[in-house]
Amino acid sequence: MSKARIKRDDTVIVIAGKDKGKVGRVLRVMPEDERLVVEGVRRVKRHVKPVGENPGTITEKENPIAVSNVALWNAAEKRRIKVGFKILDDGKKIRVDKKTGQAIDNA
Repeated sequence: MSKARIKRDDTVIVIAGKDKGKVGRVLRVMPEDERLVVEGVRRVKRHVKPVGENPGTITEKENPIAVSNVALWNAAEKRRIKVGFKILDDGKKIRVDKKTGQAIDNA
């Protein structure tokens, strides 16, 4: 991923795949693989064998999803955001909404 358009703790919407339309928070970003882990998206079950005193269980976890299959989500306006970049006068580079030109909060 050449540019960090989506960062950890951003809210995104899935735009392709079986979870299309789901909205979730980014838990982890893997730029080298161009993938994200999104809360509640692409959940899979994993069987854990019993070890010693611990019984075996079935756990659920999120699998990574491709960056191209998600878009930044603006909950206030209920719409997707196309991300652009702007360099401020002090030389700081920020993410901006291409439609409105507003800075995207880095929560």
